[in-house]
Amino acid sequence: MVEMQEHKPGSATVAPDMVWDAWGVPAGHQPLSPQIRGLLAQVFGISGEPVARRAAAEVPLRPSTLTATDRAGLAALVGDEHLSTDDLVRLRHAGGKSTPDLLRRRADGPQDAPDAVAFPADHAQVLALLRYCAEHAVAVVPFGGGTSVVGGVDPVRGQFGTVLAIDLRRLDTLTEVDPIAGTATLGGGLTGPRAEQLLAGHGLSLGHFPQSFEFASIGGFAATRSSGQASAGYGRFDDMVQRLTVATPQGPMHLGRAPASAAGPDLRELFVGSEGTLGIITAVTVRVHPVPETTAYQAWSFPDFATGATALRSVVQAGAAPTVLRLSDEAETGLNLARSGDVGGAPVAGCLAITTYEGTAAHVAARAAEAAALLTAAGGTALGETAAQQWEHGRFAAPYLRDALLDVGVLCETLETATTWSNLANLKTKVTGALMDALSAQGTPGLVMCHISHTYPTGASLYFTVVAKQLDDPLGQWALAKRAAGDAIIAAGGTITHHHAVGADHRPWMSAEVGELGVRVLRAVKRELDPAGVLNPGKLVP
Repeated sequence: MVEMQEHKPGSATVAPDMVWDAWGVPAGHQPLSPQIRGLLAQVFGISGEPVARRAAAEVPLRPSTLTATDRAGLAALVGDEHLSTDDLVRLRHAGGKSTPDLLRRRADGPQDAPDAVAFPADHAQVLALLRYCAEHAVAVVPFGGGTSVVGGVDPVRGQFGTVLAIDLRRLDTLTEVDPIAGTATLGGGLTGPRAEQLLAGHGLSLGHFPQSFEFASIGGFAATRSSGQASAGYGRFDDMVQRLTVATPQGPMHLGRAPASAAGPDLRELFVGSEGTLGIITAVTVRVHPVPETTAYQAWSFPDFATGATALRSVVQAGAAPTVLRLSDEAETGLNLARSGDVGGAPVAGCLAITTYEGTAAHVAARAAEAAALLTAAGGTALGETAAQQWEHGRFAAPYLRDALLDVGVLCETLETATTWSNLANLKTKVTGALMDALSAQGTPGLVMCHISHTYPTGASLYFTVVAKQLDDPLGQWALAKRAAGDAIIAAGGTITHHHAVGADHRPWMSAEVGELGVRVLRAVKRELDPAGVLNPGKLVP
């Protein structure tokens, strides 16, 4: 039996708009702690005094190029009240939330922004907007939560004179729950928290918790192949996807008929990870599970990163992975402990690992015992639950710390990759070295930290955080470091992105990632689905 969720489009509790020049909402912004200010003074000679930022009303925007004719045509599709050329609305859709995004937004001079923002109510309106834009040469940027950190929602016009952002927040329904199959159909504009709230009413959970969870959308998770912090237990978002509804300029697509099929290539894979360049995902049917009965926490210490990585591999390859499984290197462990104090009152040497287990009490106990035996045998020391609970409590707060560092003149940015277990140490060494060399060559040595964020039987991801004193041109400073890191990743056999997606920032490496023939295949698919080329220009497809 299939249950239907009665729900009026657009009536859900919508996540508040993020501030225009930083991550999140004002309540999340906190001043730097005395410990961090002390570290900045010691390492970079920075006082820690924040620089005042402009108010949104003071920011000059590129004038909208939307013609009266196009405004009337678009308003006829969504309603005049759901089409905006207001400067504040445009500014809030001016791009994502990477460090370069925020540096550009805080710089003097006019800001680029979409010429208008449309707020469609449903799949039919999205389809109508795409058809109109294709016929009238208007570029389109699909906009979910606006959390991209790779230039994925930048208002790139390409060859077009006008760009429209299509904000999907009104596609916020839970339309179907199948408790027997364990699936639910969610609107592409639902945020992570709202999806969990609606599913909880049926005793279910999606269990997808990336760092962007509080603001990112279901459609965005699918379009970028998002990977949540509980991926060890529940899989990546693309593992959860069962069916997709997609609007393209050439018409609708409804993909996915069964849990598995041999009916040729899986066309869902064209759109999962397509980043809005082939179509707009308006609804996703996902695998869900009962709300966990209990959660157990355990932190671990390892003498060094290599020992910890071997321990994580032993657990994953034995099929005993916890729901969350992470390992910080020595530098990241040291900084985190300096921020929060020693774990449980006892100093931690080496590297800190976090494990959590969700499920029934019996299942959690069995998995925790099996994993503990493996981690102990591999050289781990159990530290108790405090550090794991502290990590969970603050797991969505890191971008706020990044913003506070930017405010005081510290460059802070992240990047990620993945490779096989056998290549993990080599990749980590090469990327760390490339970043350090690129920063040092500019006269400002930096701090490079790393952690394993996601694990698989055959390999793992590496997530790097880079901190350095800002130079007079911080955008150019980071561009050199990012280019060096990207080149090192490709040369060392890693993927250019594990879960941040390609966007504009990683597009220069796509040919090396998929090969020239692979690029031609992507271009051919785009020509068929988006012959006018209006969908998210300048992203993903070289």
